[in-house]
Amino acid sequence: MCGIVGAIGTEKNIAELTNTMSHRGPDDSGSYQDDYLGLGHRRLSIQDLSPNGHQPMFTEDGRYCIVFNGEIYNHREVRAKFEHKYHFRSTGDTETVLYGLVEFGTALLDMLNGIFAFAFYDTISGDLLVVRDQFGVKPLYYYHNEGVFLFASEMKAILKAPEAERSIDYEALVNYINFLWSPGEKTPFIKVKKLLPGHFISLNVKSPEKLSTSRYYEIPLNGIYSEKSEEDLIEELDHLLYKAVKRQLLSDVPVGFFLSGGLDSSAIVAMARKIMPEKRLSCYTIDTGEGESSDGFSSDLHYAKLVAKHLDTELHVVKADIDIIGDFDKMIYHLDEPQADAAPLNVLNICREARKNGDIVLLGGTAGDDLFSGYRRHQALYLEKYFRFIPPFATYLAKAATKPLDVKRPLVRRIRKLLRDIDKPKLHRMAGYFSWLPLSVNINLFAASVRNKIEKFDPAQYLIDSLDNIPYEKSELNQMLYWEMKYFLCDHNLNYTDKLSMAAGVEVRVPFLDKELVEFSTKIPPHMKMKGKTTKYLLKKVMERYLPHEVIYRPKAGFGAPVREWVTDGLSPIIDSYLSEVSVAKRGIFDHENLKKLITENKEGKIDASYPIWCILAIESWMRQFSDESHA
Repeated sequence: MCGIVGAIGTEKNIAELTNTMSHRGPDDSGSYQDDYLGLGHRRLSIQDLSPNGHQPMFTEDGRYCIVFNGEIYNHREVRAKFEHKYHFRSTGDTETVLYGLVEFGTALLDMLNGIFAFAFYDTISGDLLVVRDQFGVKPLYYYHNEGVFLFASEMKAILKAPEAERSIDYEALVNYINFLWSPGEKTPFIKVKKLLPGHFISLNVKSPEKLSTSRYYEIPLNGIYSEKSEEDLIEELDHLLYKAVKRQLLSDVPVGFFLSGGLDSSAIVAMARKIMPEKRLSCYTIDTGEGESSDGFSSDLHYAKLVAKHLDTELHVVKADIDIIGDFDKMIYHLDEPQADAAPLNVLNICREARKNGDIVLLGGTAGDDLFSGYRRHQALYLEKYFRFIPPFATYLAKAATKPLDVKRPLVRRIRKLLRDIDKPKLHRMAGYFSWLPLSVNINLFAASVRNKIEKFDPAQYLIDSLDNIPYEKSELNQMLYWEMKYFLCDHNLNYTDKLSMAAGVEVRVPFLDKELVEFSTKIPPHMKMKGKTTKYLLKKVMERYLPHEVIYRPKAGFGAPVREWVTDGLSPIIDSYLSEVSVAKRGIFDHENLKKLITENKEGKIDASYPIWCILAIESWMRQFSDESHA
């Protein structure tokens, strides 16, 4: 797990760009520069800790070069296909990928089961290949403009180059406020893009103005489901989850585990215990305090302790000591994007503790909800079939009845969201479950000069159009799960998990995103993912073999923090400063009066806008750190 960077057409020294991400690789650094291209690497040593793993790494003849970030869990099997033809100097996966590309070209990508972002360079022909893994676990940003091409694991490395032009993409800002993240390529800068999961960039460094982007992988949701019995599917899922965890235990440094007490992280630890019945397992959980917050999150600590005792693991309890005033800007700096969530700070605190204890790799339960259907919006989709027969006037009365109720109550918020888009077309209604504000309210938050540029922009349309990638998948649940895997997971959960874990020098792995396991999940009949209102039905049936019943069948808690309480109280000093009339006018992006109205109505409980307000604060923090010349 590392940080990579590449640059064409900048006068900035490649080492300076690379060292912007020194936190991603505390163990080693390296760079390469020729007349056209600079490549940089920061190393967090996980496999083959010797100097043989140093990067940039070259083939024996010096022609081909690679900078690699990630882990290939099946690299030994891949290497066995061609190792007789080459002289390998290391036992690590980077060299496997290097010679695999020499041997197979881009056909190698279909063989790789892992998490990765890398650049592969032919020093003679000048051909450069930049690749991101199938599910976007590893981040990769790029900039391309007038002969300048830059790429990096983190945007801040790209912005270190003075040639990087910083025009704001206001549609992206609408995305962040709407979703709390921005789906697909868009970032707050027009010229800085995210390389999409399962895609690669090809260009020749001698003519860098010509760039092509190609897709090599798509999530295989195609409407074709397994005809096996429920019992057989349970057995297969059990076997594949076991294989996924076993693959991802590959490491030359100590491995620990997230253990929130929820089903997904508990499932990963249960499989690790099955694989290693006698080994000490080091687990980490967060203590958010007792009781339920206004955000609807309750403490998982009781369940984490229960699972740890049941599986006989060592449990490290990390206090959720968050100085939200002091930590806010730091969090946005590490995220690279103005995402709105406090969970990244929990990730950071856990990873700091793990690093202190010598656990450099952590396995977590991320993506269980996204593969097998575990979110409340999936239950809402199920309930919709009853609402569709309600006459319009009854829907109107129901909306009116909930309007005076206090949205600080979680149940009131959920009912309002369920009813909000009930009269819209199916796909817009489905996309609405990812939205945090009505679009008209969102657009009106912007200053008139900006509003003119975004008034026709609909963030939901990107999700809807993306379903053209899976034209044969007609299940509404699977269409929503496609959005979860492709965007919510990649652009939100995986981004903050990678960035904040790497800020502490820890690698986080996600066994649920094992390629073989993901592809199996796409073949599970939708009614076995969510059976009635029971989410993750098939996964729960598997876990009945390993975990206490009360852990499997309990309300979802989440990995959150009291954002609503902070926005209405604890964050007041930042709100008063960042969103003051003077600051807003100087920035010229938002309309102060409409912002003030949003903040007031949210505090009074008339609307639920704490997360969008948090996002607007994040945008201002991001602007100060990445856009303003004085802070760049």
